[in-house]
Amino acid sequence: MALQNFCLNLYPFSFNIQTNLKLVRDNLYRLYPGQVSLNSTQVTDYSLSLSKGSGFRRLIKPQARFFCDQKEPFKPLRQEQGYALLEWGMNWTIAANEMQYVIAHSAVLAKDDKAILFPAPPGSGKSTLTAYLAFKGWRLLSDEMALINPDTNIVTPFVRPICLKNRSIDLAKSWFPEGHFSSVAHNTHKGDVVHLSPPEQSWKNNKSNARIVAVVFPNYRAGKELEIYQLNKTQGFMQFAENAFNFGVNGATGFRTLTKVIENAESFEIFYSNLEEVIEFLEQDIIDHA
Repeated sequence: MALQNFCLNLYPFSFNIQTNLKLVRDNLYRLYPGQVSLNSTQVTDYSLSLSKGSGFRRLIKPQARFFCDQKEPFKPLRQEQGYALLEWGMNWTIAANEMQYVIAHSAVLAKDDKAILFPAPPGSGKSTLTAYLAFKGWRLLSDEMALINPDTNIVTPFVRPICLKNRSIDLAKSWFPEGHFSSVAHNTHKGDVVHLSPPEQSWKNNKSNARIVAVVFPNYRAGKELEIYQLNKTQGFMQFAENAFNFGVNGATGFRTLTKVIENAESFEIFYSNLEEVIEFLEQDIIDHA
């Protein structure tokens, strides 16, 4: 397959993607139906490439290689992991280059333009919770990164598919059989990985900012009844700062912005297994009072 150029318009960024991998092309069309075009003349923010590995190795163990503006930040992966590599590469591109936002590793979902951030390490159940909320009437702004406008508590959407791993894949497919899922990337460093396109309302509203009203640190525990711990401002700030990508780089602006968010939002740590209980808490105890 010859190299093809795809323009991917993902407010507030755009990408030109070159690929000769059919798997990558097919997944782009499946997960980004209204955002992908074949207009190779469009000016974009970033030029990305996801292509087959070269040399003798390609005949024995076919690989996929990711480049951003001629730089290769990751080692090649197996070709069947190529689409996941592209999604992770887009995450890296924004986290490494965009300084006009204060960026936190966090899911962002909103009700009535009131946003809740869900910062969490791998294994916390963040993405499973994100998918569940997105398909239960919440608007997805991001699964992976909160783009916070400097010196405000306003977050800008960066709508993209939700990354699901291992057991969450079968759960999501049983919950949302109408969903648009990518092919499975088996045995990555995160285990088996699939990406799930959010519902149409998230795409339609992908330029609508939201006001941050809460920061919730989720912790999934099998069989656990819902436990909610409200954090004071110091606790909330310290945990939130640990999840900020460019907090240090942005210096005083980063510090002021995180402070603004925590001062104007409630902070909670929750332990749970029942997602409906979590939704009830979020909607009745946070959104309704914000």
